[in-house]
Amino acid sequence: MPIPITDEHHELAAATRGFAERHAPREWTRSAFEPLAGGGRPAFWEALVAQGLHAIHLDEDAGGQGGTVLDLAVVVEQAGHSLLPGPFTPTVAASAVLSAAQPGPWRDEMLARLAAGAPAAIVLPGSGLSVRAAGEGWILTGRSVPVLGLLSAEIVLVGVTESGAEADSAVWFALEAGTLTPVVEVGTDLTRDLGRLELGDLDVPGDALVEGIDSATAGSTVAALYAAEASGLARWVREAAIDYVKVREQFGVPVGSFQAVKHKAARLLISSELAAAAAWDAARSLTQSVEQQSLAVGAAGVVALDAAAETVISATTMFGGIGFTWEHDIHLYMRRAMSIAALSRPVGGWDRQLGEAALAHERDVSFELLDEDPAFREWVARTLDEALTISVAEGTREGWSGAVAPGPRRSFLAENGLVSSHWPKPWGLGATPVEQIVIAEEYAARNLPQPSTVIGEWAVPTILAHGTDAQAERFARATLRGDIVWCQLFSEPGAGSDLAGLSTRAVKQDDGWLINGQKVWTSSAHEADWGICLARTDPSVPKHRGLTYFLIDMRSPGVEVRPLKQSTGHSEFNEVFLTDVFVPDDLMVGEPGQGWRLTATTLANERLSIGSGLGAHKTSDALRELLRKEPVAVARDQALSVLGRAFALDLALLALNRRELFRRLSGLEPGASSSVAKVASALAAQQTHTAALGLLGAEGSLDDAPGGLVQNALSLPSSLVGGGTVEIQLNIIAERILGLPR
Repeated sequence: MPIPITDEHHELAAATRGFAERHAPREWTRSAFEPLAGGGRPAFWEALVAQGLHAIHLDEDAGGQGGTVLDLAVVVEQAGHSLLPGPFTPTVAASAVLSAAQPGPWRDEMLARLAAGAPAAIVLPGSGLSVRAAGEGWILTGRSVPVLGLLSAEIVLVGVTESGAEADSAVWFALEAGTLTPVVEVGTDLTRDLGRLELGDLDVPGDALVEGIDSATAGSTVAALYAAEASGLARWVREAAIDYVKVREQFGVPVGSFQAVKHKAARLLISSELAAAAAWDAARSLTQSVEQQSLAVGAAGVVALDAAAETVISATTMFGGIGFTWEHDIHLYMRRAMSIAALSRPVGGWDRQLGEAALAHERDVSFELLDEDPAFREWVARTLDEALTISVAEGTREGWSGAVAPGPRRSFLAENGLVSSHWPKPWGLGATPVEQIVIAEEYAARNLPQPSTVIGEWAVPTILAHGTDAQAERFARATLRGDIVWCQLFSEPGAGSDLAGLSTRAVKQDDGWLINGQKVWTSSAHEADWGICLARTDPSVPKHRGLTYFLIDMRSPGVEVRPLKQSTGHSEFNEVFLTDVFVPDDLMVGEPGQGWRLTATTLANERLSIGSGLGAHKTSDALRELLRKEPVAVARDQALSVLGRAFALDLALLALNRRELFRRLSGLEPGASSSVAKVASALAAQQTHTAALGLLGAEGSLDDAPGGLVQNALSLPSSLVGGGTVEIQLNIIAERILGLPR
């Protein structure tokens, strides 16, 4: 999925793609390497200006189209996907920063020229230049880092720290490029020019000063736009590689049918989806506080900018030797990815900078809900305030079922539809996505945990959709109140990822069914009251068709639960042996043979509750707490880098979930994000735990190591295997989303 979510943004991206195809096809770009590297306006520049793509984000009174920086990010991402050559990105980055400055005659004149089509470049503070006041003007001196688009620029926006001033305080100038003599540099990116400022004592008139630019926001703006471009690059190489392996044959079959290639293709999708989500969030953050920008843009720096070149390399290997040839376009994408990553990387790296920010701040995940009903929010707030006056629980449960503990408060929330609000009335509220977000925000505002029915979130909606009225009456309210805890009796020793291959049998009796079999990896079975069970009732038909869906009282004769002691030393999973367990007819859900269809309903219900997408647990939480409270055995910079990488993955996953919520709010069909998120989360957890353990030194030999990091690492296999192994999930992504052959 690219950055666009709304129809308007998809149309904007399509217009950008169409422009690039008409005016800058790849053949033209390859023929123009030398003039592009030398600077100046490309042949298509006037057409680009006429279409207004360079000014989509500028105010109408400045000659622009009145859009936002997020609108601009959509254009920049598609420009990256199309490998649009020339100074487009540095120009719009400079104009985006200048447009946020305090209005004034010189600023307004420069902005009008940019809107009219003048190419530009931007030099950020900390780029090697220094300045000092001299009478009514300034003296600018120093040797800058390489600057993208400097040779093409007619206007150069320069931010520089004044001598003796605070490091984060800078003055800004809008300079005529004709007053400068840039040094030509040979850039890695063959499609754009690169130069460097080498200044002795350059006299800068006082009226060239531009006031009101926040240097931190300026840096975030430039990095966010580069991240958007990196997202477009990653998307193109992923699409190109997957298209290739669909048709390239070896041993008489498409190479895309090989499992190793499928896994690489699926990982490419995951990388590009995370890059798009992080870049989208970075662009959105530019209207928020500097602290919020530091988090979102830092995550985009790690997940989109730093990862872009690695994504291109991974895609290149899927082409074999042809991908390493000059004639293939993929090296042009690699060159651009390497270039923008280097040009945007802060001193110390994105990961270290984000690690610092993560210790001090939390990402704001609130929504702007245009269709919100204020009366509904008021009712939710009033009801939750009343709930806080009611006692919590009469008793407690252990393990994962602790969140289901019954009590007066829980019963009150259940009766008011605020336990599982998306369930239909009278059990829930039939809450819309907007209403679910309102409810989640009001719970969070009171630091009140939002109740869960755990496995009941999957079981009961299936009963409501396919069961009888009597079954709904018997189980729905009791589950919401916490009187019933559920477990899921699906997986078997010989039927995990291949669930349809299960062997548990149900044989018809006069007034019910007799079930025999073994289930395994059953969460909370040792504390559950009831279980949803899939059993084979007709072995004579294909395996998906002969399954039936049952409700089993876990205290029935013949049910034996054996807790499985895990590598952590704890027992949250179980084996369940079913020996001549009698299940009456009124505990069968639906009809015989409908079990597979009902199971699909069960698993789909995990997506219906969207409140959890607003503040999901992050794998970096334990690491953050460790660095806040205890010394670690390695240098602080190394520890911050580990935290920054972990936090970046968490924020990218959070952004991925939020994009999916925005799609729901817009009434759109789910995208690939929901399928990608589980695998991405598991892989992120694996990467984070491995890196975190390296920070502990000898303390990592302790079972109760600081931060619980050893226990977290020992429990990691459960997330890599549960719900289908990562490898199976990669196959599913490759075949069902990317369309690779089975």
